[in-house]
Amino acid sequence: MALTIAFRTITNPKLFPLAISRGVTSSSDNLYVTLSDGEFEGYGELSPATAKEWTAERGQAQLQSFFSEYSGFNNPVAPAPHDVWQAMRDREIDPPAMAALDCALWDLLAKQAGLPLYRLLGLPRRAVPTSVTIGLNPPEVTKERVPQILSMTGGKNLKIKLGSPEGREFDKAHFEAAREAAAPFGVGLRVDANGGWTVEEALQMIPWLAERGVEYVEQPLVEGGEDGLPTLFKNRALPIYVDESCRFATDIPKWAHAVDGVNLKLMKCGGITEALRIVATARAFGLGTMIGCMSESSIAIAAGAAMSALFDHIDLDSHLNLNPDPATGAPITQGCVLPEDRPGHGARLDYAIL
Repeated sequence: MALTIAFRTITNPKLFPLAISRGVTSSSDNLYVTLSDGEFEGYGELSPATAKEWTAERGQAQLQSFFSEYSGFNNPVAPAPHDVWQAMRDREIDPPAMAALDCALWDLLAKQAGLPLYRLLGLPRRAVPTSVTIGLNPPEVTKERVPQILSMTGGKNLKIKLGSPEGREFDKAHFEAAREAAAPFGVGLRVDANGGWTVEEALQMIPWLAERGVEYVEQPLVEGGEDGLPTLFKNRALPIYVDESCRFATDIPKWAHAVDGVNLKLMKCGGITEALRIVATARAFGLGTMIGCMSESSIAIAAGAAMSALFDHIDLDSHLNLNPDPATGAPITQGCVLPEDRPGHGARLDYAIL
């Protein structure tokens, strides 16, 4: 019996719209992939990338074509994820679509083995507390929203989005409002500029943020502007992590001399298979590691959480801002999103609310 594949697209509204340097999102159309051997089902998810044509509709068309042509799916034994990932990459399938099938495949393999995915990967069930995110807002909105987010999630770290198109004074006012509102919760503060600063602005903002207790700065410069990283890296006041500038493991050697760490996303690199290579490459260069997210539900978040023992910093919170989350299996407990202790990555669609 051959493996079968099924698709479902679900519109996921956000509880709070998320504004970053590149725009605002209030919902996303996510594609859910189910890979079945007739006994077990593996689940994966595509979440569209900001400012890309990597939509659910396009991803489904790519995966349907690939699945029908790839011979490894013609028997009930799940094929090797590394072979499947490379075949998808060779066909230039969009990374979020690759991630959906890759994660479904790993989930199915773990269920066939009767193991939680983190154990199949040879990892302990361990995680550091995740960041929870506050997007760009006017200060008065930020002051109201930060306590709501921290109370709702129990988060131990707050990631503050900066890089506003309205300029650095807006950034500073938003940051100070967030810091003031977060103070009673005793949380750590992180900053993500999403490529919204020039080199000159980053040289001003990073020391300013360091004086105010920020732990690190993520993606200070726009993707494509990495030539400015050495200037920032020299005499930096805070660790610098890159996100959009690092999509695959092969990107790391280009910037390793000018950053402190890398933030990988399953939707950006094409799933767990490449994420493992990114972590290994980052460690080989002595870099810190982080895993982030975009607009995923608990399906993709659970897949990321299965790898959580590998990371210095975790930013797996997008499912906490969905209204509702169409899936279950990635709860936050004492600030941590831990993998579920059951076969697979532990998440599935919640058909009771769909």
